Amino acid sequence: MSRIQLHPPVVNPASLGKVAVLFGGSSAERDVSIMSGTGVLQALQSQGVDAFAFDPAQRPLQELQTEGVDRCFIALHGRGGEDGTVQGALELLKIPYTGSGVMASSIAMDKVMTKRIWRFEGLPTPDWRLVASAAECEQALVALGAPMIVKPAREGSSIGLTKVTDAAQCAAAYAAAAQHDPEVLCEQFIEGEETTCPVLIVDGEAQALPVIRIVAPGGNYDYQNKYFTDVVQYLCPSGLNADEETEIQRLVVRAFRTLGCRGWARADVMIRKSDRQPFLLEINTSPGMTGHSLVPMSAKVAGLSYEQLCVQLLASASLDALQR
Repeated sequence: MSRIQLHPPVVNPASLGKVAVLFGGSSAERDVSIMSGTGVLQALQSQGVDAFAFDPAQRPLQELQTEGVDRCFIALHGRGGEDGTVQGALELLKIPYTGSGVMASSIAMDKVMTKRIWRFEGLPTPDWRLVASAAECEQALVALGAPMIVKPAREGSSIGLTKVTDAAQCAAAYAAAAQHDPEVLCEQFIEGEETTCPVLIVDGEAQALPVIRIVAPGGNYDYQNKYFTDVVQYLCPSGLNADEETEIQRLVVRAFRTLGCRGWARADVMIRKSDRQPFLLEINTSPGMTGHSLVPMSAKVAGLSYEQLCVQLLASASLDALQR
């Protein structure tokens, strides 16, 4: 599975019609979305696609219909963009869009619901507690052990995330997460190697792309280091042995299918140092497309340029109803 080789899409740009690239929005990830969307827009235009920018925070979505848009590339991140709400609106407007449908988008955005489904299906994910106060956060630390990750249940890009090592940190960690989401997730910390693996629908089948191993200074892969510095090392090829890479790819494809995702996604996986057991952390159904983003990096190793990837994703745009 690890040796997948992608081929450039054979698509007539005119057949894609008028395209709106949705980016910006009003979530906490607006700045990252603008970087993603700007890159996607430039890539599509460079390939001859009739594409233009559309910011749902500045224009009502109904204007997509009056503009005569044929399909949308969703480059929105966070709530209001990848949580099923925009997807539902586009379904009502009958405008095909990239990525997962309403239900899969909604579930994947909710880390707790995602973990519940994965656990039910027998997929490995770290133990967790859903907490509603700093006191419950301290109780979770006792149950899960230190270190522990505290984060909003429905945010991305490591926003509001804290690594807790003792009870004295719980109140501040809870407050940092709760300011972004009333549902706060406490998660067992997996000591080991951090990896991520994209999934792309190729010829109707979910295919895992090459795994990326992430090496951050001090293990601090936070919002700043993700998007605004060059201190993080992204290793692709990952340097993992072939069996480990294949197992991670197999796992993320199962995770993708279990949630009913479509189009593309990227799953984050930790490899436990003690026994090399992989654990699914979360899955992103609208991955970043910035200069630091990982799906384009992995796709390039598999033979697909950033521009070709954007065209392939756009060509896959559809409505949920067309999948049934």
